[in-house]
Amino acid sequence: MIKKIGIFLVAVGPGIFGIGYTIGTGSVTTMTVSGAEYGTQLLWLVAIACLFSFVLMETFGRYAIVTNDTTIRSFKNRLGVGERLRKVVAVCTITGVVLAQWSSLSGILGLTANAAWETVCLFFPNLEPDNYWAILGLAVVLIVMMYSLLMVGEYSFFEKVLIFFVTLMGIAFFISMFIVLPDPSEVARGLSPSIPDSADGRLMVAAIVGTTMAAPTFVVRPLLMKGKGWSEKNFKDQRRDAITAAVLTFLICSAIMITATGALHHHGLSVVRVLDMVNTLEPLAGQFAVTLFMFGVMSAGLSSVFPIMMVLPWLLSDYQFGKIDTTSRRFKVLTALACVVGLLVPLLGSNPIAAQIITQVANVFILPVVIFCMAYLVNRKDYMGKHRAGIILNAGLLGALVFACIISYTAFISVLDLIQRLI
Repeated sequence: MIKKIGIFLVAVGPGIFGIGYTIGTGSVTTMTVSGAEYGTQLLWLVAIACLFSFVLMETFGRYAIVTNDTTIRSFKNRLGVGERLRKVVAVCTITGVVLAQWSSLSGILGLTANAAWETVCLFFPNLEPDNYWAILGLAVVLIVMMYSLLMVGEYSFFEKVLIFFVTLMGIAFFISMFIVLPDPSEVARGLSPSIPDSADGRLMVAAIVGTTMAAPTFVVRPLLMKGKGWSEKNFKDQRRDAITAAVLTFLICSAIMITATGALHHHGLSVVRVLDMVNTLEPLAGQFAVTLFMFGVMSAGLSSVFPIMMVLPWLLSDYQFGKIDTTSRRFKVLTALACVVGLLVPLLGSNPIAAQIITQVANVFILPVVIFCMAYLVNRKDYMGKHRAGIILNAGLLGALVFACIISYTAFISVLDLIQRLI
């Protein structure tokens, strides 16, 4: 049974990378804080975001296997505008994706290091949970370990590393959910659309969409298809991959939100420190449950750190050559630079919970541009032939575009409001 599951996960490798980009400690933090503050009230938003995420993965994947071309290179060469404007769009896409991902990376590493240290403190109560040097040391060890794995330089190896982290993450969060499972009727009510009536409600809406409809998931997907060696004969494999990634994303995000609802919301607790995410699991199921959830947090972090470190060299390679770069000198230098960026939050000693919520919002701003450009390309008959987008896919793309624009506006207003409150 385990062997069959492993074979299945390898078969949907690009989708696993999508989960790696989508579900990190940003997702864990956002879903946990949302569950703690609002229960399952925003579960419907996760469902809609994952539905549109499938539509976009299907669109980008279909384009890739039919044209054998990649996202950034297509934006640069195939959009129906002048050459200079095409290059501007391509460069802006790279810049928007990389800035959003690198801003997330630092918070991810900070939260992962905090989770690791606070787990150690559970078993050694005499240790100081807020030990700056211990947390920074763990952050350095983790980022060096990730960088060492990247030096292997093989797509298939990267895929296997992500499968390990994503599997461990999923198991940890599902078990945690069943430990504190709330009334099923409460979960069902969460699928009815409503917005929290609070100052941070809109910010949370933008953060949830930012972490479940992450632009890199779609922009990098054609590159991963080429790395996998998929072509038009893998049409069904591509669709199955997109469905699997979207469903797993929804199930894991829902499990985290439901766990926070049962463990925190029902007890009137909020999340300030990393360990606050699970501080009621211990009385219910002991240190094993807490450790399990924290391993899920760490796995989520490492599953995101790994692909985020590669996003800049991959997108630059896409712009120039339309293929994955995993072995060049530039790849090694730029991933090392990402490591340095990732250490900013641990170095500054900032609160990783607040950092993760804010950085997830940054992901939504480039999304409308990415959707609009790919919608144009996938409707070109000279590029797509009989596989050009039909009525159903175009309806999904229109819905995704409108949704992304609304969320981007919401994020902009929320950020302005947050700045005013801070001032």
